[in-house]
Amino acid sequence: MFSSLSFSPQLVLSQLVVGLVNGSFYAILSLGLAIIFGMLNVINFVQGALFMTGAFVGYFLLQLAGIDYLYALFLAPIIVAGIGFLIERFLLSRIYKIDHIYGWLLTFGLALMIESIFRQFYGVSGRPYPVPTWLRGTIDLGFMMLPIYRAWVILVSSIGCLATWYAIEKTQLGSYLRASTENPQMTRCFGINVPWLICITYCCGVGMAAFAGVLAAPIYQVSPLMGSNIIVVIMAVVVIGGLGSILGTIITGISIGLIEGIAKIIYPEGSHVIIFIIMAIVLIVKPTGLFGKRIR
Repeated sequence: MFSSLSFSPQLVLSQLVVGLVNGSFYAILSLGLAIIFGMLNVINFVQGALFMTGAFVGYFLLQLAGIDYLYALFLAPIIVAGIGFLIERFLLSRIYKIDHIYGWLLTFGLALMIESIFRQFYGVSGRPYPVPTWLRGTIDLGFMMLPIYRAWVILVSSIGCLATWYAIEKTQLGSYLRASTENPQMTRCFGINVPWLICITYCCGVGMAAFAGVLAAPIYQVSPLMGSNIIVVIMAVVVIGGLGSILGTIITGISIGLIEGIAKIIYPEGSHVIIFIIMAIVLIVKPTGLFGKRIR
């Protein structure tokens, strides 16, 4: 039964805020995936596993090394970017010139391997990651008490997404990246090392996944399954926004989070499938995605 009888302004606003938090994770995770596909033409299915790895790296830095959360938030992406460097240099760089399906199969296999390693040592139960002391407490919004940490997630994710979009679309480095994928031969003529530029792009994309993992750790328990639980949703967000569309991915990720929040009021049982219904409709109406461009 639909739960529309329970509608109230306070409930709707509360669910929109909760959806905004989820949408922030969708946006920043999808953004890394969109960058990798847009620049490298690789469907990076290992993104979810590296999201989980970033959360575990943050957990290790806190529990074993005693490093503060804020330092872990910047160290974890660098460490996971190092893993991405090895993946790109020794595996992905060998399959760029063949069909996309091989990249998908390779990264899918890597995701299963990484998840299996963590499951072997930590099982499937979650491990708590405490909220930093300086981010504890709540904010009274009038219609709900918003935890300060969730407000922090919305703020940091928004800044990260906008900064990434600006770097790719409005800077000289971003123009080099786009040129390297559209016409690598011409780009080499300007003395630009295209293979290393592509490698840096991949490392930045997976680093964003690790960044999101550390952000998610205090909200969701750190678990080997957290990556596999979200990667399908992230793939759907990228498809809806348009494969390779940076701004489209950001808008779609946040919008899907908000739609899920409202769906939990109207029909809670169907809130987890609403994104796939939207994806099916978008693919029928506009196969390139809402913001994607048709490639000749």
